[in-house]
Amino acid sequence: MVSRLVLVLGDQLSPELAGLQAADRAADIVVMAEVAEEASYVGHHPKKIAFIFASMRKFAASLRAAGWQVAYSEFDDSENSGSIAGELLRRADQYEASDVVVTEPGEWRLIEALRDVPLKVEMLEDDRFLASHAEFERWAEGRKALRMEYFYREMRRKTGLLMDGDNPAEGKWNFDHENRKPAPDEVSFGGPMQFTPDEVVQEVLDLVEARFGDNFGDLRPFWFATDRSQARRALSKFIREALPKFGDFQDAMLMENRFLYHAVISMYLNAGLLTVMEICEAAQDAWQAGDVPINAAEGFIRQIIGWREYVRGIYFLEGPDYTRRNALTHDRDLPWLYWGGETKMQCMARAVEQTREEAYAHHIQRLMVTGNFALLAGIDPAQVHEWYLAVYADAFEWVEAPNTIGMSQYADGGIIASKPYVSSGAYINRMSNYCKSCAYSVTTKTGEGACPFNLLYWHFLDRHRDRFEGNARMGNMYRTWDRMDAERRKTVLSDAQAWLARMEAGEVV
Repeated sequence: MVSRLVLVLGDQLSPELAGLQAADRAADIVVMAEVAEEASYVGHHPKKIAFIFASMRKFAASLRAAGWQVAYSEFDDSENSGSIAGELLRRADQYEASDVVVTEPGEWRLIEALRDVPLKVEMLEDDRFLASHAEFERWAEGRKALRMEYFYREMRRKTGLLMDGDNPAEGKWNFDHENRKPAPDEVSFGGPMQFTPDEVVQEVLDLVEARFGDNFGDLRPFWFATDRSQARRALSKFIREALPKFGDFQDAMLMENRFLYHAVISMYLNAGLLTVMEICEAAQDAWQAGDVPINAAEGFIRQIIGWREYVRGIYFLEGPDYTRRNALTHDRDLPWLYWGGETKMQCMARAVEQTREEAYAHHIQRLMVTGNFALLAGIDPAQVHEWYLAVYADAFEWVEAPNTIGMSQYADGGIIASKPYVSSGAYINRMSNYCKSCAYSVTTKTGEGACPFNLLYWHFLDRHRDRFEGNARMGNMYRTWDRMDAERRKTVLSDAQAWLARMEAGEVV
């Protein structure tokens, strides 16, 4: 029997992967490869590269132990062609194979590259997700607005999670109004489980340090889980120690505590080390046992079967040009402060510092600090997208692009968000302690020391008035602006423009 090649990518590290399920363990060859093209198409954080390479090596070892024949290309293999397509062709020649089975990648760039490979490529849909492409398309068809909440309810019904027959548990679909408490005085959770690098991980760390040491981000200390057993332990620790208070404080930010009650397991889920249902069932079990309140369990599960599934649906529904959308025609270059350049904005400095050191920041830091600033300042969304894709360990394009292009930057013109997610400094002050030690004053609206978020907020609304003043959710903002004294409005806009000019000139702002 002629062997087929079964391609397994670095975010497909799941034994139940469609490609593996369709393969013949006795005859087919699993192909895995650490390649330069995937490691460098954006300047990935060194921790992200190390996490993926180490997890791939361990997954390949587990496949071999289970009886699979694995053709694995390490990054420094002398014969490594440097691309997924090149490695498929090399292995096809080596094993005299012409057929390839692959589970659909989560990125249009790689899907299109595989379609161009001169082999017979059978691409299977990735059924590790709850909603197939066809299912999402059926849900979206004919709707005026594709709002996540209604899709989420369909996923609740489909899975039975937090359901009481046909009705939602405790009578409500969504407990989000209970999940917006400001930062607590104390955090009782010691943070996500951390793992000491073993021999496999150490070898990868040395490789990444040598080859990607100049990339933005600190490689060490490295503490991520890199196999399924470790990832499950990290999940258990979160469910037991942090989930009870996750809901209350999921939007809060603290300078002295980077993780609060967050799970920090998204990279494990996105790489395939954990499954959707095992995570959600663990949260549901904790609620049913009385260990976790409904607002925490529901808020956590909604992020996974609601938001995560929804943004994947949007990514594939909208097609390959989605990352090039720029509905607001923003064109400023991403400022150096995103790469660690000095800034007087405490919230931005801390969010970027944490990103550099941890390859992680939670959703409010991404949306309402770094994302909010980029949107207010008119940064080119393609550059913002590439930054998010590069710097976070959990960032794969299917999940990152809709969050950035759609939710954060409103560059898709409102497909995901019903209004742009912009705020003045008041929101950041309410949800964090960043402002207390900032060089800028969050209560100062104009003049020397005024918080840039205050200035840029009104500048954004003014320059996009034609688009947004008719938005029902933004009418109050424009009425507040219009009630201001004309001279004050002029000063706000002048101060904002001067601040942006200093930023563009490379001054420390």
